[in-house]
Amino acid sequence: MASFLYRLGRFSFRRRALVTAVWAAVLVALGAGALTLSGQLSNSVTIPGTESQKAIDQLADRFPEAAAGGATARVVISTSGDITDPAGQAAITGLVKGLENAPKVAGVVNPLQMQAISPDKHVALAQVSYRVPGFELTDADREGLMAAADAAKAAGYTVDFGGDAVQAMPATNATEGLGVAVAAVVLIITFGSLLAAGIPLLTALIGVGIGMAGITTASGFLELNTNTPVLALMIGLAVGIDYALFIVSRYRHELTIGRDPEEAAGRATGTAGSAVVFAGLTVIIALAGLTVVGIPFLGEMGIAAAITVAIAVVIALTLLPAILGFAGGKLAGGKIRLRRKESTTTHGERWAKFVARHRIPVLIAAIAGLAIVAVPAASMQLGLPNDSTAAPDTTQRKAYDTVARSFGEGANGPLVIVVDLSGSTDRQAALQQAAAGIGGLPERPIVTPPKTNRGGDLALLTVIPKSGPSSTATEDLVSDIRGLNAKLGSATGASLAVTGQTAANIDVSEKLADAMLPYLALIVGLAFLLLMLVFRSIVVPLKATLGFLGSVVATFGAVVAVFQWGWLTDLLGVKTTGPIMSMLPILLIGVLFGLAMDYQVFLVTRMREEYVHGADPQEAMVTGFRHGSRVVVAAALIMISVFAGFVLAESSLIQSIGFALAFGVLVDAFVIRMTIVPALMSLLGRGAWWLPKWLDRVLPDVDVEGEKLAKQLDAPDERELVDASK
Repeated sequence: MASFLYRLGRFSFRRRALVTAVWAAVLVALGAGALTLSGQLSNSVTIPGTESQKAIDQLADRFPEAAAGGATARVVISTSGDITDPAGQAAITGLVKGLENAPKVAGVVNPLQMQAISPDKHVALAQVSYRVPGFELTDADREGLMAAADAAKAAGYTVDFGGDAVQAMPATNATEGLGVAVAAVVLIITFGSLLAAGIPLLTALIGVGIGMAGITTASGFLELNTNTPVLALMIGLAVGIDYALFIVSRYRHELTIGRDPEEAAGRATGTAGSAVVFAGLTVIIALAGLTVVGIPFLGEMGIAAAITVAIAVVIALTLLPAILGFAGGKLAGGKIRLRRKESTTTHGERWAKFVARHRIPVLIAAIAGLAIVAVPAASMQLGLPNDSTAAPDTTQRKAYDTVARSFGEGANGPLVIVVDLSGSTDRQAALQQAAAGIGGLPERPIVTPPKTNRGGDLALLTVIPKSGPSSTATEDLVSDIRGLNAKLGSATGASLAVTGQTAANIDVSEKLADAMLPYLALIVGLAFLLLMLVFRSIVVPLKATLGFLGSVVATFGAVVAVFQWGWLTDLLGVKTTGPIMSMLPILLIGVLFGLAMDYQVFLVTRMREEYVHGADPQEAMVTGFRHGSRVVVAAALIMISVFAGFVLAESSLIQSIGFALAFGVLVDAFVIRMTIVPALMSLLGRGAWWLPKWLDRVLPDVDVEGEKLAKQLDAPDERELVDASK
């Protein structure tokens, strides 16, 4: 592979105009597709096979007039006076009429007819149902919903809107660019050159632009989740900058030892490029592995991010050498001197020697620190976003709080009970038994009168819990209601199922939680095999995967402390706390695995190279650390900067993903790879590189660092090999 990449790098360098033109054409073509073929992104989260989804499908088939699968909106009208006086009734009537005329509305429940008036008569609650799901609503549809309240607001009433019909789509904003700005500063410090720092940023932005344009174009043909482009943007930016950093660093090294620019580009692509390919493959496999957990929207996000990473790898191997061709030898030395060139190397060597001398205390301190940070993970509660997690100044949060104060928390998350009467001989008795059984549960929920389809064989009951949609009490209620099904079936022949947005969120969270451990086992097993292949050792992969698990658990603890317990929320700009997003743990495991293996490869392969060439294990660790620490520190700081920029986003989901990835990279790079790894390598000595002889014969020799290529090129017949490559 290294020889192929060497030839590819030289070809791209020589044919730089052609290679650049091809990539420019790809960017323009996908950009045009994004502008003309893009479709509506979806904020729906469904998992086929769950009870709530089966019930929705059943309603769509046999009770379509109920519009059970459509979006819903809660419209809260309030006043300091009596909402039921003549003026209040007129305002409510006008509001309901306006809501009925809003685009795509299937029906409106009038609070005056349903007695949805708060006990103090200050608040009325109207329910709006749509013919289409929330993701099919356009901005114009939402504006039409909001406009229905103009007359009531003009009359002095307060009107707020909640429900999935008005959920804002997650979006990026200018604040995330701060991460890119910090990455630029890190690159300038690392290279001491504006030109050298700008090249990784340029190639990363081109790669992300192509990836995002491709996702946008695909949305015209596929139903994509709204968080799909956000994850791809995060990962694509981070790895795009890092992979270019590795190759540019090697290119500058080759120039400084006297190589001509074309030869330097070929060697950089063949050596550092080989490591980039392997590092990229680990990230791609981890992200693509999200498809095996059986959750469609999560697999979709993983595939989109994996494709973006693949684009970043290909750009690093082709477009980057072409751009180096335009720069030529101008990257040989940095003109910006913020500190001595040798200072970082000396610092890395000193740190490695310090860790080697004090390896036992360092290990104890690092592991104890990880354990302390991981403590909050034991109380992690998973859930999906709802109006209670919206920012305090949004209409969704205001509506949620008003409903909770006036009608109770449960009014924000009603449950829909689907009763199938087709197998019952006494349908009325079956309905009465179902309603009585639900109302008689220990939670004592409110059960509304049933609605029956035209055939009379399917009925709907609305259940109002006492607790909020994200509480464990509501989860217990859903479980208890489902537990009535067997008794109802044996007594009447009818069956019931629980659905609605609250029940669907509970089902999705449960499925995600159940999938986390199998996915973690898959990732850990894959990590062990890949690292055993690269390092030709059993001990090194074992400690690498254990270190990965330590960084994951510590990150879970930090996420719980901030986003569930509320620690440091003011400092980080987190506006709301609540259950951790259900998809976050699996996403974190997949992404952090790939990034952690990147750092493991770039740091430990140099240690192995020194050891294989005859160095003492302690000397090999120190020398390898000295050569690898600078680029790993720069790469980690860039990753942390890019991910941390997303903590400033408006969406709590995007905030939590950005924080988790930034903190995870921080812990894995600086605590695991830069501290625990050298301490263990020093402690284990030669034992770190033990591999049974039979396994050594079976495993293929993967030349990640391009050692064989270097030997070939430095051999006496180097000129013949170079000429043949042309």
